[in-house]
Amino acid sequence: MVADLSQLVKAYDVRGVVPDQWDEPLAELFGAAFVQVTDADAIVIGHDMRPSSPGLAAAFARGATARGADVTLIGLCSTDQLYYASGALDLPGAMFTASHNPARYNGIKLCRAGAAPVGQDTGLTEIRTLVEQWSEHGLPGTALTTPGTVSERDTLTDYAAHLLGLVGLSGIRPLKVVVDAGNGMGGHTVPTVFAGLPLDLVPMYFELDGTFPNHEANPLDPKNIVDLQARVLAEGADLGLAFDGDADRCFVVDERGEGVSPSAITALVAARELARNGGRGTVIHNLITSWSVPEVVRENGGTPVRTRVGHSFIKAEMAEHGAIFGGEHSAHYYFRDFWNADTGMLAALHVLAALGGQDGPLSGLLDQYGRYSGSGEINSTVADQAGRLAAIRAAYDHRDDVRFDELDGLTVTSTDWWFNLRASNTEPLLRLNVEARDAKTMTAVRDEVLALVRA
Repeated sequence: MVADLSQLVKAYDVRGVVPDQWDEPLAELFGAAFVQVTDADAIVIGHDMRPSSPGLAAAFARGATARGADVTLIGLCSTDQLYYASGALDLPGAMFTASHNPARYNGIKLCRAGAAPVGQDTGLTEIRTLVEQWSEHGLPGTALTTPGTVSERDTLTDYAAHLLGLVGLSGIRPLKVVVDAGNGMGGHTVPTVFAGLPLDLVPMYFELDGTFPNHEANPLDPKNIVDLQARVLAEGADLGLAFDGDADRCFVVDERGEGVSPSAITALVAARELARNGGRGTVIHNLITSWSVPEVVRENGGTPVRTRVGHSFIKAEMAEHGAIFGGEHSAHYYFRDFWNADTGMLAALHVLAALGGQDGPLSGLLDQYGRYSGSGEINSTVADQAGRLAAIRAAYDHRDDVRFDELDGLTVTSTDWWFNLRASNTEPLLRLNVEARDAKTMTAVRDEVLALVRA
């Protein structure tokens, strides 16, 4: 029977419910297909703390070795730690995680050597085709193939050393920082990365537990940082950091307990990375980051490049332009010196270095980067995404004071505001982001567009 992978293989990764949508035998086929498509003679595999992750990773390794590839297992790790291993060892990699999804989910994030992305247009479609074929007919004969070997390697210390070598933290003032790991992989990486820094670390939910007993490991949802916000205030801390389940994204809370926009963090890190590079370089940002991001990039001597939402687009632009940094409003941060891959931990270290390098509070430091009023992302369920988008374009088409672009969904821009409306690839949703020069204008535009979307 052919496996139904239509709901399992996404645009950028593999992700679904275990064992309903996939299991270890299917993971074994993915391992074999990955080796065949990448033509790899060796790969590296890591996994998160979910109960199903070790078994799925081991099955993937069996499939890979059956096709002749040597496998290096790095065990428990964050996704950016897997990217580090792929870059440092120059091997294709597989990370078993479902990121911020609930406990019953698991998935695979794949990359080629040097942490280069594997997505729908860069090998994932071919992998899916092979897995579907082999699920019906079985793996082709491997009698002439010498099975690969399996070895284990600990990369955590080297990963931490690499990141710390990219940010000057030796002279910062002592800081009190609360970190909410959400029972995810931040509880594994933070103690090693932060060891020896002048930090008074207050850990929250550092116990690795893929059932997520305290809250979902998804800090993008405001309800999941409530505990962190309260703890920052209770401790009188300088800041709070929240990592998602696989710890590749980091969200920041200031000393007032208020969440910091990832656009402000993007602008801050962009300014610092440009300073590291002599005030020259290209910075990639997606089209729903704040106006402040390209402004700060230009003010610091850099060249901003606007791109679509999604890590495969950001990474492609990073490579094409030789960019030094890239940021998304979802709190994914990409660095040239990290193989163009995303690492929330490195962004967090930049925030600590910037805050610790001056005497003021984080809120004051970030004032220069939070220049506009934003709505955040608002989702609306619609039956006909294309029809709604067309109707909204028509509603603004008669106006002389706006311009349109369709780089990713529909973006409408005026002198004092802009909004972007994008269709979800996986759900019947339209996603709205609005920004304006003041809160009153933002609210008016937001409400006007939502009324049209939900009409």
